[in-house]
Amino acid sequence: MAEQRKIRVAVVFGGRSSEHEISCVTAGGVISVIDTDRYEVVPIGITRDGTWVLESGDTDRLAIDQGRLPVVDASGTALALPFDSRADLLVLEPGAVPHRLGEVDVILPLLHGPFGEDGTIQGLFEMMGARYAGAGVLASAAAMDKVLMKALLRGSGIRSGEYVAVTDGRWRRERKRVLDDIAELGATLFVKPARAGSSVGISKVADASDTDAVVAAIEAAREHDPKVIVEAAIAGREIECGVLESLDGGAPDVSLPAEIHVAEGFDFYDFEAKYLSTSSLTIPADLPADAIEDIRRLAARTFEAVGCEGLARVDFFYGDDGEVYVNEINTMPGFTPSSAFPQMWAATGVDYPTLVDRILRTALTRPPGLR
Repeated sequence: MAEQRKIRVAVVFGGRSSEHEISCVTAGGVISVIDTDRYEVVPIGITRDGTWVLESGDTDRLAIDQGRLPVVDASGTALALPFDSRADLLVLEPGAVPHRLGEVDVILPLLHGPFGEDGTIQGLFEMMGARYAGAGVLASAAAMDKVLMKALLRGSGIRSGEYVAVTDGRWRRERKRVLDDIAELGATLFVKPARAGSSVGISKVADASDTDAVVAAIEAAREHDPKVIVEAAIAGREIECGVLESLDGGAPDVSLPAEIHVAEGFDFYDFEAKYLSTSSLTIPADLPADAIEDIRRLAARTFEAVGCEGLARVDFFYGDDGEVYVNEINTMPGFTPSSAFPQMWAATGVDYPTLVDRILRTALTRPPGLR
């Protein structure tokens, strides 16, 4: 009797966004805990210029090493993607006849930011007829775009902060009106690329009336995205909460929330504070019981309002006014062992290997095609 083959999982990481390195770190953590008795891992890296390569799966190479961030380079063997779920991946070696790598059962896209977390690659997978983990095209795109996400939250009656959207066309045509709108937000501002993550390209402006500082912050954000969001600062504590799609079709499962403590010397939770500092978490967050219940309830509501699947991390402010504000939702949160998402689930009773397995199991139950 022939031995049943393992479930083949394509772990896709890297990508063309400014979060390329963090995606590599996430992949290293995830690959290290996938159950190799059940799954066969096919590690696929995407270089910064968009080339797909077969990686070695060496998790040490995908770790942060003395401040050095890992990247996918062109040294891996090039791959050709099938556009039919019945076809095999093809390995393209220079001077050799392409050979088949085999059919993939499910794709785990560990990509952050544009061209990975924003619905673009999810659309590619749906065209291929492939099963994949995480949110679908629309939810990925909506969650990635902070302006659209906030509009969806408000339409669902979920409280979030005040903001001004700065599109490329509006910034070019009516800059003075944009700056007037921003001045009405209040004293302290956060200026962000609308479709980026990991705090890339974010600036804090201490005085909204300082036009030069506002313009400089917008231009800095526009280096990453022509669409920018300017948010009014909310006085309060930063809280995060993990959400998982139910295994039985019920309501989403929600983790215990965590509070972020930004390391000394950082003005806010920027890229370096997140990944290259001693910033820490308290899990569960030291909040009143009713606030924790409110945060967990709103995390599930936000997950469903955006139409998420698989997993997400919802970020909050617990305001000094005692109110809970949803800041944003991430459909592919940081997933290294030290990231907030796995840590929150570990504190809730779901360890890192079980968490990865659950996300794959959820994806395998979902039929390919429109979701």
